[in-house]
Amino acid sequence: MNTTTKARTDSRRGDPLLTVDNLRTVFDTDDGQVQAVDGIDFTVHPGETVCIVGESGSGKTVTSESITQLFKSPPGSIADGSVVFDGDDLAARSEEELTDIRGARISHIFQNPQGALNPVYTVGWQLIEAIQLHQDVEKDDAREEAVDLLSRVGIPEASARLDDYPHELSGGMKQRVMIAMALACQPDLLIADEPTTALDVTIQAQILRLLRDLQEEFEMGIIFITHDLGVVAEIADRVVVMYAGKVMERGSVYDVFDSPSHPYTKALLECLPGHGSLGGIPGSLPDPIDPPEGCRFADRCPYAIEECRTGAQPAFESAAGDGHEVSCVHYQTADDPSVLERVGGDTASESGTQRTGRTDGGTDESGKQERTTGGGRRE
Repeated sequence: MNTTTKARTDSRRGDPLLTVDNLRTVFDTDDGQVQAVDGIDFTVHPGETVCIVGESGSGKTVTSESITQLFKSPPGSIADGSVVFDGDDLAARSEEELTDIRGARISHIFQNPQGALNPVYTVGWQLIEAIQLHQDVEKDDAREEAVDLLSRVGIPEASARLDDYPHELSGGMKQRVMIAMALACQPDLLIADEPTTALDVTIQAQILRLLRDLQEEFEMGIIFITHDLGVVAEIADRVVVMYAGKVMERGSVYDVFDSPSHPYTKALLECLPGHGSLGGIPGSLPDPIDPPEGCRFADRCPYAIEECRTGAQPAFESAAGDGHEVSCVHYQTADDPSVLERVGGDTASESGTQRTGRTDGGTDESGKQERTTGGGRRE
């Protein structure tokens, strides 16, 4: 983590660009109602990067889709809460009203650019369409702007590449095209859903640098969805840790990495190569149709006590730093959070599996490492 990131974090001022309050997103199925996102809160300020982390199935992507209601409805719907963007509650807006905001003031970058780009149209046609959809410009002017955008995101010979089809571009080039489309209208908020997952580490580093540079240029707020804690350490100002549709911990990237407070956050960090003991996070996510009472992580937590399994999710309590909050009974007034340091017994290592570099808890059938997430923090 470099000094530029710290300075940006320390100097954050003014009202949030986005305020998500008690957001609940559900999906009606034949088996019952899936509670994908269940009462979460977080904010994003202009020029700030907020990373939402957690293993697969934690509700990260549904959270990002709920902001502009990109999910299919029905079966999906926002059951409760608000999504206030620049003073306007998007959760109360119609589909037509949201269409004017998507791509113009809030843009998305998706995980799989090959799936997001239409294979039968050139990248130029798709980029020009995005520009003309939100701007009153002639086609020739839109084409000129498209060439400028492709050059800005680092695509060489941009005017020639404009006539290429998606299959003619590498994975990294396709992702750059998606970034150019997302930036076409200079959005105030950019939502990036695991945009580097399918890329090799060299291209991943280039994309992350590109996003940082473009953020400084446009003063965008960024929501970055990932399960890769190495990426989080690289780009985040603040971190929101999600598990089973709930927020477990939130705070500055410094506080969360230096003083992880929730047992789930600790377990995720121990999954990084060179950290903690060898073994995965035992168990699996609870049933989203019939989630348990109390803390959703209790059945997998080596520190769980009876109070963890009753009532509602524990209220947020202050942890290590200013704005650092954790949802854990051990941080309540009558409890002692130091128990999280004293309790021994790594139940993960007792399972006999080798810890992976993943934060989704996955191992292959032999228990050998599938892949690593990469790196420690920048100093």
